[in-house]
Parts: sequence; structure tokens; C-alpha cells
Amino acid sequence: MSYVPKRDQIPNLLTWTRVVAIPPLLVAAWLPGDMARMTAVGLFMAVALTDWLDGYLARRWQVHSDFGAFLDPVADKLLVAAVLLVLLVQMPGVVMLISVVVIVSREIFVSALREWMAGKGMREQVKVSSLGKWKTTFQMLAILVLLAAQPQSVLANLGQLLLLVAAALTLISLAEYIRGAIRALRLN
Repeated sequence: MSYVPKRDQIPNLLTWTRVVAIPPLLVAAWLPGDMARMTAVGLFMAVALTDWLDGYLARRWQVHSDFGAFLDPVADKLLVAAVLLVLLVQMPGVVMLISVVVIVSREIFVSALREWMAGKGMREQVKVSSLGKWKTTFQMLAILVLLAAQPQSVLANLGQLLLLVAAALTLISLAEYIRGAIRALRLN
């Protein structure tokens, strides 16, 4: 007898796949050779798709859960931070270092800010904005390109440029979150 998840469990199971996929993705990204690199690209594309799919299904089926609301951003941040750190080691340089530090630091700061604002009953003041979605799009595209690229290739340069754009959007969206939090705190 096999296990068949209930419909309301599927979005959270998809989110868990991002967490579970991190170790094999990192191994594939770390190993040398075209086959390993393409495996990393394929895995990353698949788990990036689950980020869209779990949200889509949760909205479509109206199966939101507190655990899913917690796990989804955590899975995203773990995945992105882990892959960015491997890419930084493989393609060291000032652009990569600054981009990775900005992106990872912002993720930690915004998570803490959301938690703090939630404790004050004001989580809605720091919800995901459309700019945050653009940031995520550039970030995911940059990671995909960088995973596919040979270090010091034209493709690697393109990936680093995309990551720099993602880092700039990261700083702008961070400023939006801080402004929203300050506005909310002034009103109370």
C-alpha cells in the first residue's frame, strides 16, 4: 500500500522538496564536469518550479497553513544561500562576494524584521512586494545561469551581472521593508 497525500498537504510537500533537494543540488554543483553542471541546472530548475507551484496550488485550492507560510520562505532562503555560497567558492571575485553578502544579509534581516513585526501584530506591513518578486526572479535566473556556466566564461559574466542586478533590487526592496516597518511603528 502506497501513501497518497491529501490535496491540502501537496503544497507543503512541494515546499519540502526544496529543502530535501539542497544536498544533492550542492553535490552536483560542486562536482566537476558538464554532466554534473547540467544535473545541478536541472535540479535547480525543478525546485525553483516547486516555489511557484506550491503557492499556485495553495491559492487555487485555498489550502493555506501557518506551517506552509513559515516553511516556504525558509526553504527559499536555505536553497538560495546554500547555492550562492557554492557559486562564490567556484567563482570568487568582488562582484560575487558583494552580491552574495548583500543577498544573504538582506534575507536574514528581512526574516528577523518580519518575525519582529509579527510579534507586534504588524506582519502585513512587511509582506512580499512586487519588487521582491522581481528580485527573486533575477536572483533565480542569475543562479541558473551561474550553475550552467564555466568559471570565467561569457556565460559566467552574464550570470554575475544578473546577480548584481538582483543584489541592487535586494537593497531597494530592503529599503521598502524598512520604510513599511517604520511607518507602521509610527502609527502605533
